[in-house]
Amino acid sequence: MPRKILNTLIFALIAVVVAALGYWNLAPDSARQAQRASDNNVVDFYAVGARTVQFQDDGKLHYRMTADKLEHIKSTDITLIDAPKLELYRGTELPWEVTSQRAEVSPGGVEVELIDDVRIARTDAKNRPTIITSSRMTVIPDKEYAQTEQAVRIVAANGVTTAQGMKAYLNDGRMLLQSNVRGQHEVR
Repeated sequence: MPRKILNTLIFALIAVVVAALGYWNLAPDSARQAQRASDNNVVDFYAVGARTVQFQDDGKLHYRMTADKLEHIKSTDITLIDAPKLELYRGTELPWEVTSQRAEVSPGGVEVELIDDVRIARTDAKNRPTIITSSRMTVIPDKEYAQTEQAVRIVAANGVTTAQGMKAYLNDGRMLLQSNVRGQHEVR
């Protein structure tokens, strides 16, 4: 009987050692997989209180941007921005002012997705304001183009217009409203 107990203990000890080796060999692989999954959201650089200014080739101010925080995601090359504020001058003295709660900038800065409380405003030379608001908007800076599929509200000197969806060509001041367009305009 003592021989049988000894064999059982040896067998149990071998089973524990094999299980531990098996776990040890599996755990590093699963840990590597978890590490790879977390690498997808690795921030490779960030800035707090960011401010940037860009000039045109002729030396005139092109834009000024500030943000509470910028985070660049290494794996996707997307930049996340908290509280962006952009003053887009394009060489003029009267800028478009663009703000939102958050923004996501695509790789290479091709597109900027403005998210939550989007506001685009400008006052013209005759001191007439234009304010465009929406919950979300995509901006393509190089084309000076903005679009949204969300509800949009445009307050201008002569009235208020609302619509569902908009395409705005900022360079020539043209806006195409998509659907459910409603307006209240004051005739002067």
